[in-house]
This record gives sequence, structure tokens and C-alpha cells, in this order.
Amino acid sequence: MEPELEPEEAEEEAGRPAVAEEAASRRRRRGRRTVLLICAAAVLGLVAGTCTGYLVQADREPTKLPSLAQPVLAPTGGAAPKRLPASRDRRVRTDGDLRELLLKKPRGTKDAEWLEGTDGWMDLAAYAETFDRPAGSFEGQLEHEFRRAAVTAWDGDSYSVEIRLVQFRQEEVLAAADSSEQAQYWVMQGPESDGWAIPGTGDGMAYVFEEPETEPGYEPVYTAEAHARRGDVVMEIWINGEKRVDKKMIMDLAKRQMERL
Repeated sequence: MEPELEPEEAEEEAGRPAVAEEAASRRRRRGRRTVLLICAAAVLGLVAGTCTGYLVQADREPTKLPSLAQPVLAPTGGAAPKRLPASRDRRVRTDGDLRELLLKKPRGTKDAEWLEGTDGWMDLAAYAETFDRPAGSFEGQLEHEFRRAAVTAWDGDSYSVEIRLVQFRQEEVLAAADSSEQAQYWVMQGPESDGWAIPGTGDGMAYVFEEPETEPGYEPVYTAEAHARRGDVVMEIWINGEKRVDKKMIMDLAKRQMERL
């Protein structure tokens, strides 16, 4: 049991919280005033120092600036390398008319009917319509700096072929590599297929699907596709046929098209 406090001690104990709180509030006010005084002194010191610096600098002679002329570099040994001719400069070719780099229509085939009126070009809206979700694709292609797309297509006796060359600006992102990788990823998520690397492309692939695509009211359609890229240009090839597409057919188209890039 705690001892009872004497009256004087009780008054003193009762008064301690009030005193402590008052002292704490005073410390906060005193600290704030001290900070204000220090800041004022620092500002006055800065102004005084700046004025003194200007006065000292005004009495000095102007310092001469160094010469802008640079020493002549000694020539290196050997002749300067020659510029690549246009026939070997890939950038010259891909910055020109992209349609001229597309494979030519084989003999015995005819232009695809839907290709009429396109003049060999596919704008962003038309390209986005080739995806399952056109609206999302349109926005995504804008973010990936879509530049332009050239297209050709033809119909033969048993097969139809479509080839696109899609070019990106690539000022902010390496969209060509991403586009090719995404296309190959979705192929692997779909029906069973056989795939082969396209020689000379690094990561280009060609695929032939085992089973045909079927829709009510339509004949079964066998398909194959190829995806590769070179620089800022992506190659896309699709083949549709009445029977399973031969590996040689898709690989030949893919190799010859990439050689033109």
C-alpha cells in the first residue's frame, strides 16, 4: 500500500504535470525563435559576402578566354573507309519504297481480291484490324511507334499467300524485336505446330500447323506462318491451303523474303 503524501507534497506532485507541459511549450517557442535568428543572420551574411565579391571582382582585370581553335589532329595511317554503295546499305533500301522489297507474285497466280485499291500499303487502322482486338492493337501499335506496312498477296490453285513488311520508327523502343517475339509467343500458345529456325535471321521462325482450322459452313483450311525481323522491319508471312502446307514452301518464302531485306 502506497504511503499517503503530506499536503505540501501533494500540492507539489499535482503541480508537476502543469510545470512540465509549460516548460515543454516554452522550449518549442524558444527553439523556433533561435532558428529564425540563425536564418536571419545567415541571410545577412550571404548578402554581405555577395556584395563584397562583386566589389573585389570589379577591381580586377578581365580574364582572357582560351582560344576556340583546336589543334590539328595528326592523320592516321591508311585511307578512310569507303561508304557502302546503295545496293549494300540496308538502311538505304528500307528507307526507300518498302513495297519494292516484297517478293514478286509467282507466275500462274493472281493478286488477292482484297488487295485491290490498297496500292500495296496497309495503314495503321487496316493493320490493327488483322488482330483479334483491333482497338487495343491500334493503341499498342501507336505506343510501339508504328511507321508503315507494305503488303502483297496472291492466290494459287491450292494455296493463298500473304506477306507483310511492317516498319517501326524505334526512337524510344526496339519495337521490331518485340513484335516478332510476341507473334512467335502466340503461335506457341495455339494449336500444335512444327517450327523451324529461318537461316540467317537469328531468332526468326517458320511454323506449320498440324490440324486445319474449321468453321461451320466453310471448308477446312490448313495454315502456316513465319515471323522474323531485320533492323526496324518485321516480316510476316501467312499461307492458307486446302491441304497441309509443306515445310519447304514456307521456309523458301521466308528465306527469299529475308534475303531481300
